[in-house]
Amino acid sequence: MPDIIQLLPDHVANQIAAGEVVQRPASVVKELLENAIDAEATAIKLIVRDAGKTLIQVIDNGKGMSQTDARLSFERHATSKIKKAEDLFNLHTKGFRGEALASIAAIAHVDLKTKQEDQQLGSCLKIEGSTLISQENIATPTGTSVAVKNLFYNIPARRNFLKSNTIETRHIVNEFQRVALAHPNIAFSFYHNENEVYNLAIGNLRQRIVAILGKKTNEKLVPIHEITDLVEIKGFVTKPEFAKRKRDEQFFFVNDRFIKNAYLNHAVSSAFENLLSAGHYPTYFLYLTVPTNSIDINIHPTKTEIKFDDEKTLYAILRSTVKHSLGQYNVAPILDFNRDATLDTPYNLKGTNSPNPRVIVNHDFNPFKSEEQKPIQFPFRREKKMEWESLYNGLDSTGLDFKSETADTSLFSEETANSKTYQVHKKYIVSSIKSGIVYINQHLAHQRILYEEFLENITIKDAMSQQLLFPLELSFNKADIASIKEIKADLESIGFLFGKISNDTIVVMGMPVNIVESQITTLIEDLLEDIKNDIPDTSFSHVDMMAKSLSKSLAIKTGTKLDLKEQEDIVNKLFLCKQPDSSPFGKRTFITVNIDEIDKKFNN
Repeated sequence: MPDIIQLLPDHVANQIAAGEVVQRPASVVKELLENAIDAEATAIKLIVRDAGKTLIQVIDNGKGMSQTDARLSFERHATSKIKKAEDLFNLHTKGFRGEALASIAAIAHVDLKTKQEDQQLGSCLKIEGSTLISQENIATPTGTSVAVKNLFYNIPARRNFLKSNTIETRHIVNEFQRVALAHPNIAFSFYHNENEVYNLAIGNLRQRIVAILGKKTNEKLVPIHEITDLVEIKGFVTKPEFAKRKRDEQFFFVNDRFIKNAYLNHAVSSAFENLLSAGHYPTYFLYLTVPTNSIDINIHPTKTEIKFDDEKTLYAILRSTVKHSLGQYNVAPILDFNRDATLDTPYNLKGTNSPNPRVIVNHDFNPFKSEEQKPIQFPFRREKKMEWESLYNGLDSTGLDFKSETADTSLFSEETANSKTYQVHKKYIVSSIKSGIVYINQHLAHQRILYEEFLENITIKDAMSQQLLFPLELSFNKADIASIKEIKADLESIGFLFGKISNDTIVVMGMPVNIVESQITTLIEDLLEDIKNDIPDTSFSHVDMMAKSLSKSLAIKTGTKLDLKEQEDIVNKLFLCKQPDSSPFGKRTFITVNIDEIDKKFNN
């Protein structure tokens, strides 16, 4: 038989590698930013167009590359970060595999401009699909500029799998935030479609967090700092009252590298035990510095997973450190058996001698000695016995007719007897129908009712709005503010009224009539979370997703007790819906049990 195993061409191998390294435009942003940091840049600019599908450009003022290095950087496994296998356990750089630029160049048009400080001219390379188009000397500033254009141009299937511009932009913002938070000593700027998104100056960690998440974040931060032989932990957690219903503001960094670790995340959550409401999660920015030989980074192509030598000890240290800081700053109650601040000597009495307390004893006191009972004296005397009937004398002449107040339950008995709805386990509404019995899921049914009401308000008629007596100011980060601006018109169509919208705050002047003021923050946060994860490009899908998100947040929850009128209201409104048999998310709202099926159960 002929030989069938063969080596793949380089451009095919690069495209296969790109499938692991470059999953979406945000992956390119991450790799290019990390290369700029490894080049010892102090200022980095990110320029993005059309959510990275048209252009991703990173410009830095780092040390640049020579003409030979610039060409060699696009070869697979070409790197300046490591030289031997042992270097994998002594990493001080972001990259080390030498795959990023080769993978990116295999699926895009890449323009590279770079110059070293001691050179008069720099190099300019143009590469398309792993093919070198041109290389020439040019005048360019010190540093490197990498422009990635037309991502996935030669893999249309991968391009079709990309989400909407809103979602892809959100992923890019997330990657930018992670890199910027890890390096507050570097100035970052971010422009999307010619609009400035971030302009971050060099500062300390607290200043960088506030610059990214908004000025209101400063008052929420509780500092963390602990040094042990195994790890140094520093950073911030937020106070429990500012916990959120989403996890997207939880940041772990190990040796200035963003990681995801569910085990360490549980350590932080357990430190907040009994301090958070159900369904809420703490926000934190924690920086762990560990010896490089105690971790393994070479696990996943994205380098967001790390293996630790002693993960259990690290868990215990992290949990106790967070718990200690919460107690130290009076965020959580603590037990201190050595000192009670309430028993401290007042400052103005320190150094003075206090007399010993005197004990006075009454030797004649006997608790068992009987005393003569004295009659109780009343301060008044009733002169004449009054008959209570006399209070009603003369009332007949007014035309008032007083009847016996004996309870008449005939009305309630009749209503109960005629009622055909019952609530079971505070979850289902049971109602009898001609053919048998119908079981209605109250949460899913209410979702369907609210969904169609919101959809009608947004698309057909103007919704009712109630003005707030005191406008409500809500704080969000810049990315969330941008999303709110995009859907502002749709929110107003369902009853919201907005005042001033700044870079990190919005002012709510009014809200829909069926929403409580305390629900506004949670509702908008849930809506933004749904938009980030699953909203297509069409305008109707914007409206549809908004109606779904609002109905999910405001629907009656499982476990809520409903009175008879509320049960009947849900049943009646559900069967007036255009599609009563399913929720907005495709789940069944009710099931029916035929009377014949019930008879068979008893006849078996």
